[in-house]
Amino acid sequence: MIDVAVRHRYACGMARTARIAPGGFVYHVLNRGVGKTRLFQTRKDHEAFQGCVIDTLAVEPMRVLAYCVMQTHWHLLLWPKRDGELAAFMMRLSNTHVRRWLSAHGQVGSGHLYQGRYKSFAMQDDEHLGTVERYIVRNAVRANRVERAEDWAWCSAGQQLLPEDLRVALTDGPLPRRGDWLRWVNRPQTQAEEAAIRRC
Repeated sequence: MIDVAVRHRYACGMARTARIAPGGFVYHVLNRGVGKTRLFQTRKDHEAFQGCVIDTLAVEPMRVLAYCVMQTHWHLLLWPKRDGELAAFMMRLSNTHVRRWLSAHGQVGSGHLYQGRYKSFAMQDDEHLGTVERYIVRNAVRANRVERAEDWAWCSAGQQLLPEDLRVALTDGPLPRRGDWLRWVNRPQTQAEEAAIRRC
């Protein structure tokens, strides 16, 4: 249920309301650069974001089930334990990445990096969770950057290609993966499956 104070701020047109993101649910979280800015132009940009995630995890613990980082956007599959954990993790990650990116690219004070606040969607059911994880790690395959998900170093399926200090600590999800998981991931998703994920 929405907190009374949150409802009051919304009704009065005050500054942005707090997000309602209870612990215990799995969330598909994503964001992209403002105006389709290429956030990740080089290997160094990708490595820097991996470092941001790793540094954030050291301060704001979070169960990371899957992720994928593309040129203009990224996806995370997160499983917070407690209420407020998702917001704390995402605030630190976003602020750290923006600060470091603007500094590295000589654009401090030049404006926004992201198109807005991150988007987050709670998983609807068990089957949906597997479908969303598959959708996330297939991003580079869908964009024709690689033939197989495990060949893209900047996602959970392919991070074994990176040195150990750049690998994000991953957690098993609440349900066991199917036995042919990687083969299933690399099999094309139908247009209907992808459309359903975008709708959700």
